[in-house]
Amino acid sequence: MVCAHLRTILGSAVGIDVIEPAHDGEAALRAVERHRPDIVLMDLRMRGMDGLTAIEHLMARPDPPVVVVLTTFDADEYVLRAVRAGAAGFLVKSTPPEDLIDLVRVACNGHTVLSPEATRRLIAASSAAEQHREHARRLVAGLTERETEVLACLGEGLSNAQIGKRLSLSEATVKSYVSRMLVKLGCENRTQAGLAAHNAGLVA
Repeated sequence: MVCAHLRTILGSAVGIDVIEPAHDGEAALRAVERHRPDIVLMDLRMRGMDGLTAIEHLMARPDPPVVVVLTTFDADEYVLRAVRAGAAGFLVKSTPPEDLIDLVRVACNGHTVLSPEATRRLIAASSAAEQHREHARRLVAGLTERETEVLACLGEGLSNAQIGKRLSLSEATVKSYVSRMLVKLGCENRTQAGLAAHNAGLVA
């Protein structure tokens, strides 16, 4: 029912083609191999191979698609693990149709798809939250003042253009800061850096 609902919503949007629904992780991996989609919406709780395992397999590919987790917040710890594994963010299954379409487009453009409220809930739900916070603080301490400002903006889910406007920087300069910052933090993508910003207390 969820797959049919999502297919109806996304299939009605201009510029979005729904390639193939999959009902477990193994089917998702086969579908990605066949079609090479730009983005995968991945549930976590499925029969057979679960979504977390499937995400780890996808991220091991040389050309992984953007993966966005779908959640009902009944498995917050697993969602956090999925984001750390390389997922580009997460959406609540009850997201209104128009918002869902917009957020899928945002994710395809390489931006973070994270609700600030949902992010706070995920971090609070993690049994190792304090350990993650301490680790994030140590990493952030090695950033310059400007890099820290850019990281805080990532934690708010801002695009490069929005960050540039806020900090009076060109978009190319922001991109350069983000690239260096990801290396310093040991993050694979903007979403992981955004979580580090929350863990380090840069975002209220």
